Amino acid sequence: MKLPALILSLMLLFAALLSAQQSAPAQQPDTSPSTQTPPPAPVPTYTPKFKGDPARSDSEAAALGYMRVVIRANRAFNKQYDHFALTLNELVHSGTFTKRMVNPDRGDYTAGYKGKKDSYILTMTPKFQDAQHRSFYAEDDGKIHGDETKAADGDSPIVK
Repeated sequence: MKLPALILSLMLLFAALLSAQQSAPAQQPDTSPSTQTPPPAPVPTYTPKFKGDPARSDSEAAALGYMRVVIRANRAFNKQYDHFALTLNELVHSGTFTKRMVNPDRGDYTAGYKGKKDSYILTMTPKFQDAQHRSFYAEDDGKIHGDETKAADGDSPIVK
């Protein structure tokens, strides 16, 4: 088949489909409350950020990432000054901890920090606790504990 004939046949086919679509009667959807069913709620799926990622949601991944940065910064701070930071503000410029990270509001979580010269406690408390928003707890040993039913503590299972 020659090119002009092929182009002409495609144009006719397109015109026929377009006219058939315009001449078809428009169906009005039934909007009565008894026949409408709500669309199923989309189930959020979490894609792990790295192999062995213990997070169950993006919010948890951000909270755990923040905790890892604080733990590493405290380790570097302790190595340099021979004691742990008493406040998050003291950790600024230790490791990758920045001034912006001092703010305890971490999206879906609130950070808590209690430092002493020989130890510290770091907590991440979700604003709404559920299976995708567990609470987290870490001490100077660097192990992160998590709990989905209550505030995490040293007896909670280790997530890291």
